[in-house]
Amino acid sequence: MAARVLRPLPRLKPFNRLQVILQHLKMSKHTDSTAEVLLEKRGGAGIITLNRPKVLNAINLSMIRQIYSQIKSWEQDPETFLIIIKGTGGKAFCAGGDIKGTCKKPYVALIDGVTMGGGVGLSVHGHFRVATEKTVFAMPETAIGLFPDVGGGYFLPRLPGKIGYYLALTGFRLKGRDVLKAGIATHFVDSVKLPALEKDLITLKSPSTENIADLLNSYHVKSKVDQEKEFVLDEHMEKINSLFSANSMEEIVKKLKQDGSPFAIKQLETISKMSPTSLKMTLRQLREGASMSLQDVFTMEYRLSQACMRGHDFYEGVRAVLIDKDQSPRWKPAALEEVSDEFVDDCFKPLGDNDLKL
Repeated sequence: MAARVLRPLPRLKPFNRLQVILQHLKMSKHTDSTAEVLLEKRGGAGIITLNRPKVLNAINLSMIRQIYSQIKSWEQDPETFLIIIKGTGGKAFCAGGDIKGTCKKPYVALIDGVTMGGGVGLSVHGHFRVATEKTVFAMPETAIGLFPDVGGGYFLPRLPGKIGYYLALTGFRLKGRDVLKAGIATHFVDSVKLPALEKDLITLKSPSTENIADLLNSYHVKSKVDQEKEFVLDEHMEKINSLFSANSMEEIVKKLKQDGSPFAIKQLETISKMSPTSLKMTLRQLREGASMSLQDVFTMEYRLSQACMRGHDFYEGVRAVLIDKDQSPRWKPAALEEVSDEFVDDCFKPLGDNDLKL
């Protein structure tokens, strides 16, 4: 893609400003005849297939509306017993976008491939998340001036120890079985077996949550080699739990500097590249979200999204990472110390009549 510079955005309502960004990222609807999301009913299963393999199944507003409407319809259908969501192309489940909501029927996400951003929102809040050796999970939002907005404030602080804080602030990528070991996936299945698993899910005679769990357990790979292999973060968990347990980003940075180990130095280098505003926003998001309901977290995150739309760093992050790809964002403010507590407080304030209603 040739380098392009974002033109000044018109002063529209916040959500429309986001749509302008998405258009710059070419996440708007394709002009060809291929459906971007396939919705079908097979047996007692409603099946959602994300069908944009050329852009790693990133979802857009049109897809969100279709998916949400169909899920609500299937919830009211007594002959639909479970919902399966997957992606096409073999490389990604879903690498971006967002959907927020709840589902009363058993929900199985086959996260085979890249699972980031909206892909996390589409999967992690469901009943069952099936990872494979191809799964790559990450929440890289602080690198583009955003925050882990797909309910990240709910599920990340509930992961073991401080893993969630570490993932959110550094954007560290988990792969394969490590997605299960981190507590994000519920099962691990060899990618080649997913078609058979899907067929068995569809043909379950009594697809209750318990029966679905039993079926997934029967496919769940428990090889001796994998069991003996340590979790990729095992050797660092003591440091992660200690160094990322702090009330402020400044304190986390101070702890990392005082530690001085190769691991700590590497985290300092990573954090130094992230948006200072996003880092402070994200840390508070997780600390507050740890004691909130999922619905309240979504309301909080909506407020944060509007703060990002009003600000500078999200647009600059998109330019540097996704458009010009020079990987040199110019953050404003440029240092943690310049992001005031008052500014962060404003990001979390209710929006009055414009607040999210769930």
